[in-house]
Amino acid sequence: MPSEPVLCSVADGVALVTLNNPPLNLVTLEMTRQLNELVARLAADEAVRVMVLTGSGSKAFCAGSDIKEFTRMMAPGVVVPQKLALENEAYSRVDDFPKPTIAALNGLAFGGGLELAVCCDLIVAEEGSRVALPEINLGIFPGSGGPVRVTRRIGEGRAKEMMFFGEPVQVETALAWGLVNRVVPAGEARAVALAMARTLAGKPAVGLAACKAAVDMAFDRPGEEAVQASLRLSQRAFESADCREGVRAFFAKEPPRFTHR
Repeated sequence: MPSEPVLCSVADGVALVTLNNPPLNLVTLEMTRQLNELVARLAADEAVRVMVLTGSGSKAFCAGSDIKEFTRMMAPGVVVPQKLALENEAYSRVDDFPKPTIAALNGLAFGGGLELAVCCDLIVAEEGSRVALPEINLGIFPGSGGPVRVTRRIGEGRAKEMMFFGEPVQVETALAWGLVNRVVPAGEARAVALAMARTLAGKPAVGLAACKAAVDMAFDRPGEEAVQASLRLSQRAFESADCREGVRAFFAKEPPRFTHR
């Protein structure tokens, strides 16, 4: 495995995070630890306004866990403290990232790879790629949030079908289901995701954060509670410097120059 299983670069407000264990970018314990620490730092970095997550090479975004690590996980009471607790912490940190996130699927996304991708707000996938939750074929099931996050995107019936049969799904079908947002030509997922990210990096930070929080609350809170919480988000957005700039630019008929604070 490469000495740096997770790579990161930041430019123009966009953090590009790359899973670096080619050709399949399998998830190991060390990769999980590094991803968890990196995402925490990026969340607190004011220079980062959008995060893009992708994989090294052209074969896979991430094909899931390194099954070689499973042999020591099958004893009673071992897998959660030694693997899944940290994995769920890292994946939830991506899901809870306070700024927009985009997954660029440059190949297949299986198992934990798909579970990680659906932690992102948006997913861009290359033509010919496939997604799957094949854990059932190992006698287990998706243990890092997939049953919740995939179901939220595509509904109960399709999520159960993916998990029950464990069969790969073409990204063109995943697009029709709403599992991914865009399908692009092979080799272009990273470039398209970065272009989207740069566009988002120019949007007002408070407004984007409010959009993300309000949508997430639709799943996490009762309806009326979510509506009331969204009013507090609106109050904050209306009081922001970016709102003042957006209104000024509207009447001046010129592009806004947001401060992103």
